[in-house]
Amino acid sequence: MHLVAAARPNLPKLAALWHALAEAPPICAPLLLHTGQHHDAAMFGDLREDLGLPEPAISLGISGGTHAELTGRTMIACEAAWQRERPALVVVAGDVDGALAAGLAARKLRIPVAHLEAGLRCEDRDMPEEINRCALDAIADLLWAPDKTTALRLIAEGHGAGRVRAVGNAMVDSLMRHLPAARARPLPAGLEPGGYGVVTLHRPANVDDPEALAALLDGIAAAAQHLPLAWPLHPRTRARMQGFGFGPPPRVVMLPPLRYLDFLALMARARLVATDSGGVQEEAAALGLPCLTLRPSTERPATVEAGGNRLVAAAELAEAVRNPPGRARGIPLWDGKAGERMRAHLAEVLGA
Repeated sequence: MHLVAAARPNLPKLAALWHALAEAPPICAPLLLHTGQHHDAAMFGDLREDLGLPEPAISLGISGGTHAELTGRTMIACEAAWQRERPALVVVAGDVDGALAAGLAARKLRIPVAHLEAGLRCEDRDMPEEINRCALDAIADLLWAPDKTTALRLIAEGHGAGRVRAVGNAMVDSLMRHLPAARARPLPAGLEPGGYGVVTLHRPANVDDPEALAALLDGIAAAAQHLPLAWPLHPRTRARMQGFGFGPPPRVVMLPPLRYLDFLALMARARLVATDSGGVQEEAAALGLPCLTLRPSTERPATVEAGGNRLVAAAELAEAVRNPPGRARGIPLWDGKAGERMRAHLAEVLGA
């Protein structure tokens, strides 16, 4: 069985399944396949180490280019790899281009596909991730949803109930496993527990357009007048800021991309987080951390319904920092046992 990791957010999800398989009687041997979409140490290697995952058994080295170029080259590389060594099942996580490419390549070779984090929808068909997740759900044989509402949505879309399983949130499994180690990590210089907020930005709609990014930088600067902010800067965002000639906002501690444990440590002791990341929304909910989502919609509505997440525009950020949402209520199945449920479903399907 091959677990396909394309980008940084895939790894904490796959780690939940990896550890569940490793800590119970074997079903089949998992191997990690890295497509290469995120490839440097800061965005992949350090995270893999922190999560206790092995070196990839297969590394394709495919990165860069347009959506079509990356998807096409990754499909070709996956096909070649699986013609040499055919797995019993391919697991893809999330909604990045590399995940879609792997799913398509596997199904065209008649290899069964499981989609981890299936059924997420934000109803914005212009968002590349929304296209990818809908396409993956259409072709996958097993659909692992993060909650029961999402599982019911998949069934309502016409996916057979036998293919769908509400397993819980795999990101939360990894967070709960590694949070004690993260809490032992020191904070960056100048930050005190409870005395700062965290910012993350990387979505193309927010950072690739100079007007949108300028508005967000203004909003972050205004928010930082009320609460000091720490901002681990994504390589994409750094490149866009440099290309547009934008400097860092005042009263914001600019940080490089952080290792997984260091980022958990930063979030766990923050007062709130402002983000456009789906995974950070989930981690904030699990930590009971107020979250301000810098997007007009979210594919994680459970975090909004739980009361801890609010959608805000750039111009609203300063006021939202002054009056953030409260602590999220507990979300059913976000209990650290998603990996166990995925393993149980695989045991049923594979006849173990």
